[in-house]
Amino acid sequence: MTEQAAPADTRWHLAGDWFDTCKCTVPCPCTFAQPPTYGDCDAVLAWRIREGNYGDVRLDGLGVVMIGSFTGNLWTREHTDAYAGVFIDERADERQRAALGAIFGGQAGGWPAEFGEMFGAEMRGMDFAPIRISVDDDLGSWSAEVPGRVRARAEALTGPTTPEGARVQVHNAPGAEVGPGQVATWGRSTAHFAEAFGFSWDRSGRSSKHFPFDWNGPA
Repeated sequence: MTEQAAPADTRWHLAGDWFDTCKCTVPCPCTFAQPPTYGDCDAVLAWRIREGNYGDVRLDGLGVVMIGSFTGNLWTREHTDAYAGVFIDERADERQRAALGAIFGGQAGGWPAEFGEMFGAEMRGMDFAPIRISVDDDLGSWSAEVPGRVRARAEALTGPTTPEGARVQVHNAPGAEVGPGQVATWGRSTAHFAEAFGFSWDRSGRSSKHFPFDWNGPA
């Protein structure tokens, strides 16, 4: 994914926030390892790295955004037409870009490699761009933007029987995009827009969810 490759056997760690907005109705069946609502899905996926390193390269505060689509059930590997494009934070210097490319491209192992092998997407492109990602401390809302190309915003799901300030959550999700052991907080999108890498959509009111992530590699 980068012009200068990073050593693939380097020890690394990333922890932070992941969320998506997608085409499915609430809640997205993919998180329950089921086929998408309409048989196919398109999504914006965002990672905000709260703390991280790739060897001695610090990655704190950087972001990655992916847009992608597929048809069928991802988790049973009964899916087709999987495509993706990736934006890497333009604030990253050369070594940070190489590190992020190795991790999110799967060459550095860990969960991104496992998920990438399962997804098996054809990459339509990669670009370095300004990325703005925000997550409320109380998980009331989350958002990501690549100006002019991607907008993803959501508010935490609530309803008449949800206690005030409480979040609608799922533990032990059978289809967690960040890997096992994390808690999903459900939301509803207020923006789900992409115009890049051959993808084009603009809608709102569909499914969104937030997961924390905590990864290590290359094991």
